[in-house]
Amino acid sequence: MAVTSSYDALREAIVRGDIAPDARLVESDVSTAFEMSRGAVRTALIRLEQDGLVVREPHRGARVRRVTDDEAVEILQARAVLEGLAVRRAAERIDDAGATGLEACLARQRELLEQGDLLGASDANAELHAALLELSGHATAVRLIHTLNAQTVRYQYRTILIPGRPAASVAEHAAIVEAVVAKRPAEAELTMREHLFNVAGAVRRGLLPGGIDTASRGIL
Repeated sequence: MAVTSSYDALREAIVRGDIAPDARLVESDVSTAFEMSRGAVRTALIRLEQDGLVVREPHRGARVRRVTDDEAVEILQARAVLEGLAVRRAAERIDDAGATGLEACLARQRELLEQGDLLGASDANAELHAALLELSGHATAVRLIHTLNAQTVRYQYRTILIPGRPAASVAEHAAIVEAVVAKRPAEAELTMREHLFNVAGAVRRGLLPGGIDTASRGIL
């Protein structure tokens, strides 16, 4: 296994939550599990720390960083600004093929919700966001958004499980797609910002005493 693919496998294991938050990353164990030299492991841990996925502590080694409740909300708020910029660019660049792809993603989310497959609909949502980022062609925004997402995937919220959120999610995504396909950049940016700030608000409410425990993977 090449060093690069070994690093990617380690990073993906952390992002997916296969290696839990606060788990210790012992160099010898990581070396064996991911077929990396000890030197490659040390380099990987430095890179993962720079991405906000790992914390290295003097005399204690490295551990997977836990994202706090407040930080999860802040990350969503930051995503709102960056993804708003991305969809503005997507609306300026959209072509027929891109429009067809976005409408197919939206239709899939609707279909899965009608079938009662909430988790599948959440995955379809992620596909829609990814398609919008790809259409934007804004490399810097995409890189920053991916970094933010990597920090929270293992500690995100299925806000679609909150009563009333599924219908709101579809409506918000439909408004985003409509604005992008119609080539209305300012409207596209505004609708995306509103969508993600709404998600942040739903997350915040889910954390209040007596709120719904929505902790899981995926965000709608």
